[in-house]
Amino acid sequence: MINNFIDKMKLPFRKEKELYSSLFNVIGFYPHDISLYKQALLHKSIAKRNEKGRPVNNERLEFLGDAILDAIVGDIVFRHFEGKREGFLTNTRSKIVQRETLNKLAQEIGISQLIMSNGHSSSHNSYMDGNAFEALVGAIYLDRGYEACMRFMKKRILSQLINLDKVAYKEVNFKSKLIEWCQKNRVKLDFKLIEQKRDENNNPIFVYQAIVEGLEGGSGKGYSKKESQQLASKQTLQSLRRKPQFIDAVFAAKADRTKMEEEPVVVVPDIEQKEDFIITAGDSKQPEKAKSSEPVSDVKPEPEEKKQAGSSADSEFDLSDITATPRQMSKEDIIAAAEAAAFSEQR
Repeated sequence: MINNFIDKMKLPFRKEKELYSSLFNVIGFYPHDISLYKQALLHKSIAKRNEKGRPVNNERLEFLGDAILDAIVGDIVFRHFEGKREGFLTNTRSKIVQRETLNKLAQEIGISQLIMSNGHSSSHNSYMDGNAFEALVGAIYLDRGYEACMRFMKKRILSQLINLDKVAYKEVNFKSKLIEWCQKNRVKLDFKLIEQKRDENNNPIFVYQAIVEGLEGGSGKGYSKKESQQLASKQTLQSLRRKPQFIDAVFAAKADRTKMEEEPVVVVPDIEQKEDFIITAGDSKQPEKAKSSEPVSDVKPEPEEKKQAGSSADSEFDLSDITATPRQMSKEDIIAAAEAAAFSEQR
């Protein structure tokens, strides 16, 4: 039946007939505009350009498909889990549209075998299958509209390949993944509380932002700290994967920090006590008088004439007149001293 339908379309090339058959097996219907699907399956590693010289690949369709997938999966999850809160719905949608899940879906339904690329595997195109899945959704949207995308996701994907209830309650800890990545790469990570308020029903709302090496990462809003930090971690992981300039800035900031931390430190002071203040018997000279650390006195030096009029400058420190016991004068000595003083005054 499929071959008869294709023959009636009078397709000129055998390869194009094969593509129609393959796409029917993948998406469940025949394309109207086959060129959209060709572009969706064309990886940028194939250097192909249009008449105007612009590169032709699936990146623009991938961008469109990403937005359409978010809307469709959000719609499905919203209707399936009636009464569930925003955080739960956001988490469930994230698990379905994340690159790892889309990669597996693309392989399961056969998109991987249809991708046109140069065949070289690298870390950059490790999500090539998931990107092609998004681009294919973008092509379906342009070719058949939103309802066709919804039917494809409901009948081909969610009803056959994904159990919504199981995926919803499967815990994906984005915060743990981000912490693990930062620890392995020795990158500093903090979570900053941006806002805390209450909604119209008096429920608490938290807004957290991930700070990676001092740079602002993703932010998340939730009804708990855990929920908001999970969403902030997810956005940060997406930025690290999809924005090369962000991850370059993170490692540049890390290099600056580690460079400062590795600056040579001042030599540690010696703790060995020196006993050079002890004069030993073999010393021939007295050690020089140590300079006092006391502040300089404002007292002016004594004039030279005053020094000569009195005793020597160090007389107040002369110990020669001090005896062990004071000398006791007898009565006769006192009388004799008085007579001598009187006699000297008369002269």
